[in-house]
Amino acid sequence: MTTKRTFLLATAFAMAFAAPALAQTKLRWAHVYETNEPYHTEALWAAEEIRKRTGGKIEISIHPASQLGNENQINEGLGLGTVDIIYTGVAFAGSIHKPMAITNAPFVLRDFDHWKAYRGSTLFRDIAKGYEDKTRHKIIALTYYGQRMLTANRAITKPEDMKGMKLRVPPAPLFLMFTKSVGANATPIAFAEVYLALQQKTVDGQENPLPTIMAKKFHEVQTHIMLTGHITESLLTIVGGHVWARLDEGQKKIVSEVLMEAAAKATDQIRASEQKLADEFRKLGKTVIEVDRKPFIAAAAPLHNDPAAGAGWSKAEYDALQALK
Repeated sequence: MTTKRTFLLATAFAMAFAAPALAQTKLRWAHVYETNEPYHTEALWAAEEIRKRTGGKIEISIHPASQLGNENQINEGLGLGTVDIIYTGVAFAGSIHKPMAITNAPFVLRDFDHWKAYRGSTLFRDIAKGYEDKTRHKIIALTYYGQRMLTANRAITKPEDMKGMKLRVPPAPLFLMFTKSVGANATPIAFAEVYLALQQKTVDGQENPLPTIMAKKFHEVQTHIMLTGHITESLLTIVGGHVWARLDEGQKKIVSEVLMEAAAKATDQIRASEQKLADEFRKLGKTVIEVDRKPFIAAAAPLHNDPAAGAGWSKAEYDALQALK
């Protein structure tokens, strides 16, 4: 009798610990982007695909357009467990683990192919592991956000034209490297508040990829778009450690595969969009300027490994990035 009771208790104990992986899990995925952007539409696809592949055991609700907070707040929410999955720019993850932001140094990436080489590299995975070890969160995928372009209400063709300019930048430290290189005054403003800041002339300009400029309608309150391509931006898809620890191996595999596929699809859409949008802006009456990037690169390059300018990576990591083909 004692043996039987012990067996039953042990079985119940084991089932109790297995329950979190087997029971239905409802997750909240937060981001700051608009509902018409590929990041959001692919998140919706991923949520449905994960629901189907897990037989309904994992349900994900998507919360776009800063509904659950700005980017700093949703990063904090991941640690607090108030959100479960986020998209976040690499500079924001770099606030926690500095090497994560290496690709946000101005002109550190040559082009889209260089970005793709980084996405698939052991360097990216090694840097991601440093972030994961610090936070216990899981970095699943890297999504192309596009080359950041400058907008203003006047023409800017050389670094000197930006001296003293009030430039809105995201509230993450590494964005100060670009403003420092050109002598602009950095004005950190949350993403959801940028349109109003431009409209009210709180700032003179902002910088974002062309698809974002279109989606957020920044062109309505700015007359000039300069094709500086000064930062090749990326988004990370991160699953909170409190969630990842509860998933069984099969669920982890499904979540990883689907989120990586969603990232790849969004990347393809953003890349295709940014290649045709310059002409779309011209048709809308905007002045689109193809600047000579060489003087901007020359101004930025000396800061790439300067800790005082925001560099938080090793020279070895920097050299490994530059060596990628």
